[in-house]
Amino acid sequence: MSSKKKQKVKSTNDILKILCEAVQTTLSSTTGTDIKYASTFIVTNKTCLRPDIGCFVLFEGGFSGLVAMNFSAPAALEIYRSYYLSMGMPEEELARYHTSPDVADAMGELMNQSVGQFQVMLKNAIGVGVTINQPKMVALSQAMKISLETEVDRPQFRRVEFRTAANQLFYLETTLEKVEFVLDSMDRNEPQAFDVEDLLKKGSQPEPSTETGSSEESGGDDVLRQLGL
Repeated sequence: MSSKKKQKVKSTNDILKILCEAVQTTLSSTTGTDIKYASTFIVTNKTCLRPDIGCFVLFEGGFSGLVAMNFSAPAALEIYRSYYLSMGMPEEELARYHTSPDVADAMGELMNQSVGQFQVMLKNAIGVGVTINQPKMVALSQAMKISLETEVDRPQFRRVEFRTAANQLFYLETTLEKVEFVLDSMDRNEPQAFDVEDLLKKGSQPEPSTETGSSEESGGDDVLRQLGL
């Protein structure tokens, strides 16, 4: 039997696909609705927070990056309402405007769950772990846009369009370090091809956060200062 080794290479765009699948799966399951994302990744030259609600998170470990999610008011309200209705909250108790703190809190919590799912799926697909800070949320006016900068080696900027069940748009923006993961294996022990369904089954339970208590709060303040917010 031949013992020839084979190599598979996964790049930054493969990481972005895993991230998109984590966001789509988390939002679809928590809201009980059909969330979709575009198959085309848009190459940009920066990562921004945009109106009406922007959430962002930094991560580092095997590689570094920054992820932002930008929701329009209609998209944020639809996701927020579906999220709480799926948990049995009476509709009359739900916020009616995107400026409500409850809406911002829900968006932050859903992003936290999404990046937690991403951690697990990334570990299963690549075997590399990352540490993620507590997500931060910023409410923005129609006239405001904030560019996010972080120290990432050879940054790759991407934007991905997502769509809610009611066809409201929101966007995922990323700054990811340019990386390649080379997977070596023997023929009979060769890793399986990238399979979303398999990753979702393995990653159904996000790993517990390594950040606790006051360290999260102080760490969050450091992140905001680093980004100039």
